[in-house]
Amino acid sequence: MSSEDFPPALSSQPVVLASGSLTRVSLLRQAGLEVVAHRPGVDEEEVKLSCKAAGLTVEETAEALADLKASRVAAKVPGAYVIGADQMLECEGRWFDKPEDRAGAAEQLRALSGRTHRLVTTAVLFHNNSRIWHQTDQAKLTMRPLSDTFIERYLDATGDAVLTSVGGYQLEALGAQLFTRVAGDHFTILGLPLLPLLGFLRVRGVLPS
Repeated sequence: MSSEDFPPALSSQPVVLASGSLTRVSLLRQAGLEVVAHRPGVDEEEVKLSCKAAGLTVEETAEALADLKASRVAAKVPGAYVIGADQMLECEGRWFDKPEDRAGAAEQLRALSGRTHRLVTTAVLFHNNSRIWHQTDQAKLTMRPLSDTFIERYLDATGDAVLTSVGGYQLEALGAQLFTRVAGDHFTILGLPLLPLLGFLRVRGVLPS
């Protein structure tokens, strides 16, 4: 999207998103925030492996990642409000990451086919190098049984976009074809507990109340 596709900003100052996620940037801008995105330079795979080895839960791992991303960027932009966020997908004890290629996406879809999985989403907010807020939410999604023929056609249709989301789907697009039931907040599924975040930003005066 170009800047013309977003509504005028309602925020009194820009917020900084510690992420390169175009989906999260879009969500925040569509909600009336002026957003500056900074990649935090975090090795997410290494952090996840460390958290899992330490016995942390999916929720604790998502929070650890969001916290690390925000703290890294907050140290570089004193005085700014910095948002860090992360999302984890867990199905029957297995943790999923964004697929690396088409074959990986197909494998993930087969593994999730006919099963219910959880998306756990955490956001944290830093100000003056201190964490001042955080929120963790989850959604449960039930994927219908998928035939190999459907998976191949789906991957043909989605192209490289399938590599940008954990689980190999984008619910807001063709990913809606994959599910029989979705229980949870729409924004949480897209990667941000947006409504609680906006509420706290209003408390801090970043958004008008």
